[in-house]
Amino acid sequence: MHVPRNKGFLFTLLSALIIVGGTYVAIRYAKGGFRMTETGLSAETGLLAVTSLPTGAEVYINDKLVTATNDTLYLDPAEYKVSIRKDGYTSWNKTIALEKEVVSQANALLFPSAPSLTPLTFTGVENLSPSPDGQKIVFYSATNSAQKKNGLYVLELSDNSLSLQRGPKQITEDSSTIDLATVHFVWSPDSSQLMLLGKSREVLLDVSKLTDIDSAPDTSFRRKQILSDWEDEMALREQQFLGKFPEAVIQIATQSATNVFFSPDKKRLLYTATQSAQLATDLLPPLPGANSQVEERTLEPGGIYIYDREEDKNFRVGTQKSEPEFPTKTLLSVVFGQNQTSLNTIATSSAHRTIEASNSAQLAELYRSYHSSLFADTYQWFPDSKHIFSAEDNRIVVKEYDNTNAVTVYSGPFYQNFIYPWPDGSRLLVATHFNPATPNNLYAIELR
Repeated sequence: MHVPRNKGFLFTLLSALIIVGGTYVAIRYAKGGFRMTETGLSAETGLLAVTSLPTGAEVYINDKLVTATNDTLYLDPAEYKVSIRKDGYTSWNKTIALEKEVVSQANALLFPSAPSLTPLTFTGVENLSPSPDGQKIVFYSATNSAQKKNGLYVLELSDNSLSLQRGPKQITEDSSTIDLATVHFVWSPDSSQLMLLGKSREVLLDVSKLTDIDSAPDTSFRRKQILSDWEDEMALREQQFLGKFPEAVIQIATQSATNVFFSPDKKRLLYTATQSAQLATDLLPPLPGANSQVEERTLEPGGIYIYDREEDKNFRVGTQKSEPEFPTKTLLSVVFGQNQTSLNTIATSSAHRTIEASNSAQLAELYRSYHSSLFADTYQWFPDSKHIFSAEDNRIVVKEYDNTNAVTVYSGPFYQNFIYPWPDGSRLLVATHFNPATPNNLYAIELR
């Protein structure tokens, strides 16, 4: 049968309109442009993606149970009280503002209500020092049954089951020329070497092997050059990370802030203001679905803040102690003028600040506070870059970078406020003892 040409054209046109219309409807539906609800058609909804670790947690919206994680909800634009709960874990609560056709996130990291402790050492730990890359901890042990087993050890913070079974690796035996219980450490920037600053000798160790430090060469005469080379490397890395932030933030970080620490993913900056300042708004184009928590862009001396360079958000998370216990960290980068920074130059000894001290003890303290905020009277970053934690009155408190959802994950004594995260965030390490007759040891607080 012959189909008239005009009818064939109409069929083709109708098919095209159906395809285009269906695609448009599907896209609008997925974006929340409209939604079928119990009360009928709801136009211009917002999307709330709720996730949790672990999954399978109950999701409450304005105190009403609506679903379980992980899920996406379509809701009218408004503010909602979101609560994510799971038996055996701490609850997560936040007020989130939804906008039409915009996806907002509710990503909850839930911590065990009663986490278990796993011992990682058994023969005592003293003089602990984490490496700059966060993958190792060096410590001194002096209570081994065999004299040759006393000395410095390195604990690899690895997920490798074989490494965990082997336990800490000895890198030196006890020494007659350097007191390892009180020696000062300076790590190389790549965490492969460890400089021992003793009262009468200085030695450079390769942390991957066992070294007899009594027969190792004294590196005192090379210290200045070695540290200068390390500082050049540290400054270059710092400038690479800092250069991705807005100029106004760089100016504050280098000129009117101390204890400046990058998050592990280098997208957020933890800092303590030393001067009053006003951080300008709209440093970056607005990002849809950005964090809707209240910001604080008026900086006060002693205020501890976190700046997020992806969303151009600045949150106040705390206040510096009135009497700091540790030396403050200052970035090596310098700003030469309003529009010219050392970030545009190659890091050389003349292009950045240097770490200077009057004695070995002070020098080591400045280096360790540069590498780790554990020694800098401020918060530490959690490995996910979304949380920070600190020691408060024999408690370990973890909270989100926007100063919400503070949770106590451990309560009890720990040695010299030593707490440190496992690289994947599955554990927090503490040094403590549960019997006055036994030495301090490293324990893992299991968070998963």
